[in-house]
Amino acid sequence: MDLQALYRDPFPTYEAARREPGLTFVPELRAWLVSRYEDVREVLGRPEDFSSEGALRPDHLPRRAALSELVKGFGGRPAVLSRDGEEHRRLRKPLVRGLSPARVAGALPFVARRAAELVDAFAADGRVEWMSAYARPLAADVIGHLMGLDPADVRPAVEAGNRAEDLLFQPMTDDEQAAAARDVVRLQHLLDGYARMRRKEPRDDLTTEMVRALAPGTALLTTEQRNEIVSNLQNLLLAGHLTTTALIGSAVHHLLRDRAQWETLCARPELIPAAIEETARFEAPVQGFRRTVTRPLTFAGMELSAGDSVFVSYGSAGRDGTGGFDITRPPARHLGFGHGVHGCPGSHLAREQLRITLEELIRRLPGIRLESSEVTMAATLIHRAPEALHLVW
Repeated sequence: MDLQALYRDPFPTYEAARREPGLTFVPELRAWLVSRYEDVREVLGRPEDFSSEGALRPDHLPRRAALSELVKGFGGRPAVLSRDGEEHRRLRKPLVRGLSPARVAGALPFVARRAAELVDAFAADGRVEWMSAYARPLAADVIGHLMGLDPADVRPAVEAGNRAEDLLFQPMTDDEQAAAARDVVRLQHLLDGYARMRRKEPRDDLTTEMVRALAPGTALLTTEQRNEIVSNLQNLLLAGHLTTTALIGSAVHHLLRDRAQWETLCARPELIPAAIEETARFEAPVQGFRRTVTRPLTFAGMELSAGDSVFVSYGSAGRDGTGGFDITRPPARHLGFGHGVHGCPGSHLAREQLRITLEELIRRLPGIRLESSEVTMAATLIHRAPEALHLVW
């Protein structure tokens, strides 16, 4: 199996691994696959033994043409995703504060308004490509709003953030890599401009939280501070919309794939919270991250050496010992948003966006259905989502 095929459908690999004792080495990932629920939970609860260093190792390193562009930008510093211990707590603090339940509650009127406006744009058409017309724009606009970006900057910023993902995880020619790198550098300069503006004029937004936490005081930001802030703002922008986009896309996909699920939800909207959790369990928006073994140890009956790489699969854990997608099942435990010190700080925001989305669809477009049962999933494990989802009503 090649890497792209594994990314598009990792579940046969997960299932086979769960049936085998110990861990399974997956050559395409160059890592030991942690596939069972209890094993995944244990690894996530032992950061001293399983380090987040290299949690998001790229599949493709930028080559000379891209590197010559990237040196013109900012960033290049570790983000919260790949740090441990006190450094991780320092980088995570502004995210926890900026994505607190109170902050999310304050953003919900904006979320509801944008959701309604996006549906307004296609409701009379009788068809829509859901991912490009709704899932991606809503998630992008919401994280942009919380970061305090000018609305005109949000979509270009998100598109440039996606180019950063492409640069590291998609095969490209040298010219394509260089073009992607230029887009990334433009984003970095944009974010650096916002960071410097917030230093001068703080606001009630995530960018200000990041600046305050990573550069305490009032002095002009140093070059090192600017690099660290930009790295973490770029990570926030990407994570803040990809996870929610994936959750919204997968929820609608699975609810409509089995028509009885959607009809049940329309008849019983009180099941919306259950539908949200079932989506996160069955189709984890992020399939997993890598961890690096810090010392020789025995895990799942296997001897691991310091430096070994394991891929901790939230997506596999969610299907360990459970059945198919069913919003009426008793609440099932899941790790769809991670667990422990690295649990997703934006999970509440993602859930609320999906809740508002489902309420809007039930109210306005209860007759929606899939135009085709053939749906292609994106070739990535960072965000498990349909590439496109064509709906009609």
